[in-house]
Amino acid sequence: MATEAQRAGPSHQTTDPPLSAQPAGFWPQGWWKLLDWKIGIIPVPLYVVLVVLLAILTIEKEVKPDLPTMMVVLAIGGFTCAEIGKRIPVLRSIGAGAIFATFIPSALVYYHVIPEPIEKSIVSFTKFTNFLYLYIATIIVGSILGMDRKVLIQGFVKIFVPLALGSVAAACVGTLVGVLLGKGAYHTFFFIVVPIMAGGVGEGAIPLSIGYAAILGQDQGQLFAQVLPPVMLGSLTAIVFAGTLNYVGKRKPHLTGNGRLQPGTDDILKSKDQDVKDEHGGSHMDVETIAAAGLTAVTLYLLGVMLHHTVGLPAPVAMLFLAVVAKLAQAVSPHLQAGGFVVYKFVRVSMTYPLLFAIGVAMTPWSELMAAFTIVNLIIIVSTVFTIMSVGFVVGKLMGMYPIETAVVNACHSGQGGTGDVAILTAADRMQLMPFAQIATRIGGALTVTGVLIVMRMIAH
Repeated sequence: MATEAQRAGPSHQTTDPPLSAQPAGFWPQGWWKLLDWKIGIIPVPLYVVLVVLLAILTIEKEVKPDLPTMMVVLAIGGFTCAEIGKRIPVLRSIGAGAIFATFIPSALVYYHVIPEPIEKSIVSFTKFTNFLYLYIATIIVGSILGMDRKVLIQGFVKIFVPLALGSVAAACVGTLVGVLLGKGAYHTFFFIVVPIMAGGVGEGAIPLSIGYAAILGQDQGQLFAQVLPPVMLGSLTAIVFAGTLNYVGKRKPHLTGNGRLQPGTDDILKSKDQDVKDEHGGSHMDVETIAAAGLTAVTLYLLGVMLHHTVGLPAPVAMLFLAVVAKLAQAVSPHLQAGGFVVYKFVRVSMTYPLLFAIGVAMTPWSELMAAFTIVNLIIIVSTVFTIMSVGFVVGKLMGMYPIETAVVNACHSGQGGTGDVAILTAADRMQLMPFAQIATRIGGALTVTGVLIVMRMIAH
């Protein structure tokens, strides 16, 4: 039987609050809120558990270079360093996340702060798995598949102009600054300016030092020790300037396409989740298509490796051209292209800072970086990188491209190879430019090394 209060209807005020208004206990709502607090992508409670587990494994000498362990080590290291950089005033606006994730671990290794078992495992894992190229492969394929075919052709043709003019101007300005500071034109040009634009370490400093040794009749190891520091410091300078341009773009949006190379085009990957659908059916992306897109990127990379062994073209460059051909020939379906975007986004969010941390530990010698930190060298290197980026900015604007994007691409020509591209584009928050960055780094670096060795041989003889 209904009571009088029940018959009174909704207008009657009751003394008990509704269930939704009652204060919730810690479990599970409070715990869920705690899980929403993250360091990078790692929930704070999980972060604490993983740190404790790694400490125990380190003490027990059970840290091994296997995939599960290294995923945890690199994620904790990379996202911790990036989080620190992102929380420092002023510096966070100029790419401190990428800088800290790359160079702090290098310093930690040099000063023996990272336990030796963890350091050895990271070095072994990074060099054995070569997952830098897996990262670059997915980024390049995802970027190219997300571009408009017409814009793809125009962008690849037009980007060579600011790149070439910037390189020539940077070589002239850097050498002139070195002469004014008493370094001498010969030493400044061949041992400071050129290494900056040689394309990194593996495809730049090493072949450059081998060529120098053959021409000059000197020890290759000693020459390598001379050309390596400018490569490292030039890359650091490019990262800082790229982060600064990202800040400028936020203040002056008319100067940037936020990853698009040219105005009025659709050469940027779509960023909205609802756009990641089949363009013809509107269906949501399925797991099988995402997996197929990832395998497509790996396939193109392996084809690039094969071309490297047959015709000598660097594998990333070969993979880049294969991806362009696949896009222009419409060999990849729209659905698979959308899957490529999902893979691109996943890799960019989850792997960038762990990869930079691995690079810092395994491939960035802190002592070589510090060796370049003399006032004279610093001025020469900064003036060189500033010139190549400034010319890219101006020429890009004159050619109808977004000046910040062209300047960032030019910055990659003064970076530390593929590792530098990742750090520079991360600092600039423009990972979509990876295909153009690879052109600047690989092709620009190869042309620089080849041309300079020819000039040195002519001078020597």
